[in-house]
Amino acid sequence: MNWIFIALSAYLFLAITNLLDKFLVDRVLKNSKAYAFVVCIMGLVVLIIAPWFMKWPGLFWFAFNLFSGFLFAIALWTLYEALKRGEAAKTLVYIGGLTPVFSILLSIILFNEVYTRNQWVGMSFLLIGVFIIALLPESRSFSSRLLHKLGLRNIHIRYALRIATISALFYAFYFIASKYAYNNQPFVNAFLWNRLGAGLFVLIFLIRKKDRLAIYSVFHKSVPKKNKRLVVFNQLLGSSGFILQNYAISLGPVAIVNAMQGFQYAFLLVLSSVFAFFLPHVFKEKSSRKIVFQKICAILVIGIGLAFIAL
Repeated sequence: MNWIFIALSAYLFLAITNLLDKFLVDRVLKNSKAYAFVVCIMGLVVLIIAPWFMKWPGLFWFAFNLFSGFLFAIALWTLYEALKRGEAAKTLVYIGGLTPVFSILLSIILFNEVYTRNQWVGMSFLLIGVFIIALLPESRSFSSRLLHKLGLRNIHIRYALRIATISALFYAFYFIASKYAYNNQPFVNAFLWNRLGAGLFVLIFLIRKKDRLAIYSVFHKSVPKKNKRLVVFNQLLGSSGFILQNYAISLGPVAIVNAMQGFQYAFLLVLSSVFAFFLPHVFKEKSSRKIVFQKICAILVIGIGLAFIAL
């Protein structure tokens, strides 16, 4: 069951990336298309190994691999759009909770996958843990209370949830498509063509002048070097987690690997609390005994779920 440890490592890296994503979307790369463009273009760096590992897969698999890359780019773009409009923790938990549900349904329909009783119990515990995290109270700042009284906040949240639902659906389609590709091709070859597909898709973001300017501003000299370095570091970390996640999917059941994403949110809870303690001016977080107890319960439930899956 080496894929479990690979998946856990992936979700630790992705948890750190998620925290930095919210910071970057709020303060550095405020345009979701610009951020998705930068991430997917930077993902093309892996093509430096193409001369040794990238081979022509045939017309069908060429088109399929590029298409799966398109799915990833759309999922990433909608994730950043939802992050920009909603609270980070709730948005990520909502997407993370829906993705394995969609993946389970798709894997049963498309692959006829059969799961053991322990795996079903484990996935249920993971989803319950995600649900507990989703019930954590929202920020009660003056601006949030004002928007709520004006009736604007609910509209804002509903739109963010619709975008998040679309993101979860595209992530599920992407993971299912990737699993199918990895089952029929060498992992590295399929992954490289996949990255090329994502890079090609985001080129459409250069069509609109507004989006071009937002993308150009990322590379402008006026952007502090520390922000650029943070973007690069975050994408290196995110890319490492993404590669490990895809490798785990190539080795194990896609729905279970997706369901293990609940562990990512356990990492998120711990890391966000640590960062909020040491960097309160950057990572603000509401805290109380009830919230701490709720977080501990969520982590325990997710841990139980992982134990059942590992049996």
